[in-house]
Amino acid sequence: MDLPVNRFKRAIKSGQQQIGFWCNLASNISIEILAGSGFDWLLLDCEHSPNELPMVYSQLQATMENATHPIVRPPWNDMVVIKRLLDAGVQSFLIPTIQSADEARQAVAYTRYPPNGVRGFAVATRASRFGRIKDYHKRAIEEICVLVQIETQKGLDNLEKIARVEGVDGVFIGPGDLSAGIGYLGDQGHPDVQRVIKDAIKRITAAGNLPGILTPDENLAREYIKAGCVFTAVGSDTGLLARGSEQIAQRFKESK
Repeated sequence: MDLPVNRFKRAIKSGQQQIGFWCNLASNISIEILAGSGFDWLLLDCEHSPNELPMVYSQLQATMENATHPIVRPPWNDMVVIKRLLDAGVQSFLIPTIQSADEARQAVAYTRYPPNGVRGFAVATRASRFGRIKDYHKRAIEEICVLVQIETQKGLDNLEKIARVEGVDGVFIGPGDLSAGIGYLGDQGHPDVQRVIKDAIKRITAAGNLPGILTPDENLAREYIKAGCVFTAVGSDTGLLARGSEQIAQRFKESK
């Protein structure tokens, strides 16, 4: 059995735009439905979602027959959490609240076996297909993708240093926390926030890395892509369910 190819990592490295969708429902059923919808990647969230390891495990299984690539956001830049997700077969990570080059280096180290990192060794996990992938422990690094999330003023201040850390494959701008951190809580569309975001996209690119972002606003998404974002999430399962169901209910209430 061969090592699964990380299509997402290879696509962004070649400059191909990857359109994604945010998943907060903590459901393997919703993931299976969304995995067949045509998105390049799905973000399985463990930070702002009641998602735990056994649930993530089943969500990874739910994506297997589709081309959509699962990316997992752990609740924190935590070695133990990341180790367990790696063993479950996660190849791509979005690490939240990275504020310095040292924190970025830690995130990378957590995904690598010694001597390149500190990942714990286990023989027969799902990641190695229960020991069936030959030389998994020597080759795993080839298909691991580490994305770091910038969402504070301190992160912005250290942006170029973070983007240049070896092993950081992409830099994701977290517009919610970032807008709050610069004084515009809940107002991601404010012109000042937009200026900061678009400037950050340019800075990430100039530093030799690949920028990404999330927004459910189609116009903003297209602006960010035009500005240089290479991996762009354009909506969420909770948003789709809430707004879509509200619209249906409202249409029938108005027709009474």
